Amino acid sequence: MAYLLGSIPSAVWIGKWLYNVDVREHGSGNAGATNTFRVLGKRAGFPVLIIDIFKGWAAVNLAYFVSVKEPASSDFLEMQMVFGVAALFGHIFPILASFRGGKGIATMFGVIIALHPGAALVALLVFVAVFFAFNYVSLASICAASSFPLTFIFIYPAKVPTLVLFGFLILLLVLITHQKNIERLVRRQESKIKFSKKQAAATEQNN
Repeated sequence: MAYLLGSIPSAVWIGKWLYNVDVREHGSGNAGATNTFRVLGKRAGFPVLIIDIFKGWAAVNLAYFVSVKEPASSDFLEMQMVFGVAALFGHIFPILASFRGGKGIATMFGVIIALHPGAALVALLVFVAVFFAFNYVSLASICAASSFPLTFIFIYPAKVPTLVLFGFLILLLVLITHQKNIERLVRRQESKIKFSKKQAAATEQNN
């Protein structure tokens, strides 16, 4: 169920149903919120962003319906982490969209909100600071993911050691999915994004 929640291809469905555009055929080719903003604009991007965050949050909270463990216990938290990872893999490899998904940043944020709101706030602040300083969503995402294990070690010391390992797993996953972005950042060829009105002509052409 967690995987299927993560597999909901909000970017693909909204793009096809409302704009007759498959966002995977444009921009970065990813079915995520960032590429939706880039290809279709804010009116499509914000709903995709909200849905992707929600499905990560909802997947983690499935534990409350299927687990008999005490919610404050380490076993319960570890079950939530497993559900969160399942949702991330669902977003990246969605069975409902031919296994061609996005990079999972918004869904990952929803997972962290459900697991640890404090760590989610730290990651959000890091993301916003880096994004507005450099206008690179990829760089902001990598820096935000890097904050997870550090937050669990230094700011909110984890009582469950697995949470620190989960933070490093999240960072590793982000580094893997952003490999091409990292290469472009090194070559200074990465595209910047600004939330301005654009794409109208491109959208009309595809319609």
